[in-house]
Amino acid sequence: MATPSEAIAAQKIYPPNVLSNSSISTTKFISACFAGAAAGILGLQNWAGFVLFLASTLLTAGVVHAVNCKGKPGKYFQAGVLELVNPGQDNAFTFVLVWTLFYGACRPE
Repeated sequence: MATPSEAIAAQKIYPPNVLSNSSISTTKFISACFAGAAAGILGLQNWAGFVLFLASTLLTAGVVHAVNCKGKPGKYFQAGVLELVNPGQDNAFTFVLVWTLFYGACRPE
């Protein structure tokens, strides 16, 4: 049996909002792809590319926070803003993959 505090915590998350999280994760994935392509085309190396990834992740989180979550990410994510800002392992690997792909395609040596 769930304790009253667990029941209250479970009620804070609105189910239709949780269903929209798949579109938010798709947005974060596409943002990582575009950031990787930009880093590769610009020829960024080492930390400069990862700074671009960090900037794009924070920008995407800010836009999603303001537009999709309407300033209340706790209704959409259990961890709130921390889960929104977290790029995720898949998105980080996608960024590196697209970054190296575009870097190799645009800078043949």
